[in-house]
Amino acid sequence: MSGAALGIEIVFVFFLALFLLHRYGDFKKQHRLVIIATLLAWYLCFLIVFILPLDVSTTIYNRCKLAVNSSPAESNGSYVTLAPSKQKCFKPWSYIPNGIMPIFWRVVYWTSQFLTWILLPFMQSYARSGGFSITGKIKTALIENAIYYGTYLLIFGAFLIYVAVNPNFNLQWNQLQTIGIAAANTWGLFLLVLLLGYGLVEIPRSHWNGAKRGYLLMKTYFKAAKLMTEKADAEENLEDIMEEVRKVSESIKYNHPLRKCVDTILKKCPTEYQERMGRNMDDYEDFDERQNSYPSEKSLVKLHKQVIYSVQRHRRTQVQWQILLEQAFYLEDVAKNETSATRQFVHTFHSQEPENKIVQYFYTPTVEWYWECLLRPWFYRVLAVVLATFSVIVVWSECTFFSTKPVLSLFAVFIQLAEKTYNYIYIEMACFLTIFFLSICVYSTVFRIRVFNYYYLASHHQTDAYSLLFSGMLFCRLTPPLCLNFLGLTHMDATISHKNTQPTAYTSIMGSMRVLSFIADGFYIYYPMLVVILCIATYFSLGTRCLNLLGFQQFMGDSEMTSDLIDEGKELIRREKRKRQRQEEGENRRREWKERYGNRDDSTRNRAVHTDQKESSFTETNASRPLSKYTRSNGRTERDRIELLQDAEPLDFNADSVNDDPLESDSGRFQRGGRYLSMSRSKIFDDV
Repeated sequence: MSGAALGIEIVFVFFLALFLLHRYGDFKKQHRLVIIATLLAWYLCFLIVFILPLDVSTTIYNRCKLAVNSSPAESNGSYVTLAPSKQKCFKPWSYIPNGIMPIFWRVVYWTSQFLTWILLPFMQSYARSGGFSITGKIKTALIENAIYYGTYLLIFGAFLIYVAVNPNFNLQWNQLQTIGIAAANTWGLFLLVLLLGYGLVEIPRSHWNGAKRGYLLMKTYFKAAKLMTEKADAEENLEDIMEEVRKVSESIKYNHPLRKCVDTILKKCPTEYQERMGRNMDDYEDFDERQNSYPSEKSLVKLHKQVIYSVQRHRRTQVQWQILLEQAFYLEDVAKNETSATRQFVHTFHSQEPENKIVQYFYTPTVEWYWECLLRPWFYRVLAVVLATFSVIVVWSECTFFSTKPVLSLFAVFIQLAEKTYNYIYIEMACFLTIFFLSICVYSTVFRIRVFNYYYLASHHQTDAYSLLFSGMLFCRLTPPLCLNFLGLTHMDATISHKNTQPTAYTSIMGSMRVLSFIADGFYIYYPMLVVILCIATYFSLGTRCLNLLGFQQFMGDSEMTSDLIDEGKELIRREKRKRQRQEEGENRRREWKERYGNRDDSTRNRAVHTDQKESSFTETNASRPLSKYTRSNGRTERDRIELLQDAEPLDFNADSVNDDPLESDSGRFQRGGRYLSMSRSKIFDDV
């Protein structure tokens, strides 16, 4: 099993990162380099989280062997320093041979740092550029990142000058490397505490509120009102941009030097706009540079960038609106089925996607009713309590992990108790659950936050390239300080535990933070305590209230604006529901029409064709008769009339009061509940 656990986790984490990227990105439409760079960034960050528990267990075993070798008087092999009991050192099942982990961490860490500080910022500017060639996009990306890179070079140069002038500093290359790592981790820790303080409160609270059906439905109505506003704004913006594209397309003709740029812009437009612009364009008209004023290439680059942004935003809002409608319809179905006496879940609308037969066999309407109406709320409540307990332990440990005598950090207590008995399974599970919970709190906040329309991770393949690359940058900057914080909570970091023991391979790559004592003994110790203040602010929704006061509508139960948006969203959902019901009723009527009159029309058509064949043969034998052409014409007219009747559909002038079986009798065609309006005297003005 030596190294097998490492290989299994490497493969598993790769497919996990690939699955998440497939959910948020679009492999077909987005550039391959964007997909590869984002996948590599996510994969390396997730890999650090999953591999670090194996590093901890391997380090504990190496400490045990080191203690045995350093104390030959105790031939029984007990761990003198950390485990005074008389047990021997047992090799963990996931033991990784010496020399592998340092190389592994060095490759993973420096690759992630290269991505987050150099490659991904450059690719962000490249992806947002509206250039028409690779050279133009690279040039734009270099110009935009000149200030970004220049700022860091200026800070680093000032620091080098300070070190060179000050005689108290005698830094070597290893110490200079450690200072660079410490600077990057300090920036990451600053952002980490902010995101962690929000996630520790919001994740348990969201699961607790998930058990409240009324709360979820009201919040869905609120989201519907906001999304409709965004959707209308996206449509209006797209119309304005397409109007500019139309003007440019009509002014720049086929033989203009910039026509290739215009064709590139037209390819990025939706299909309906491309067809509309193609009909209104006359390619045979030559351009006259003296009479018309043509846009420059710089303006076309700007227009190209606006087209890419507006089309992607319009597509995203359309998809999100359909997803939100399905969610609202389902929550309304759950509210209706809670009082069902049959205890079978009934859907208002059938699923548009074909369901798996295996799922249909096991997940029956009865099972669905018990899960959605009875078990799921209690499951969410229990899960919320468990997550809240973890959050309290994390907050307590963040405030007390610097205390070594006595040990107050609960995570350190758990690890040290397991270390005495060499229970490596328990050590790895405790480490994995701890760092996994911390990662969920931080990473989920990254997926939730939204910076206007510049950064927004939208599921169902609706995330743009800029947001994907930005998320990769955040992950690469947050993961190293997150792991160091975890090692500090468990006292596996010698800087925190103040013990002269063998460090983990991950800590050895980071270097000793004693080079900068004010960071090691000050910032790393006391800054994580601010998580308490952030948790309190998140619990009382101070950030939400501030955004609401600034004009950004947020979901707040005691706000009048929230109530108005809920009512507006409820009306929008009701309108869409009636629209979909009319569509399904129309499809049902078409199906009934074909089932009821399809065979009759087929037989009528066959008889008409047979009669036409007889008439044509009769016409061939009696070609001299002048009435033969009228016979053929009448047969053709009869056949056309039959085909027209077969394809005809009755108009639905009264869609709100239709009947499922409108053609039971001849008189039913003229009843109010049928497909036509009522022609009786008593009900002729009912719809007025």
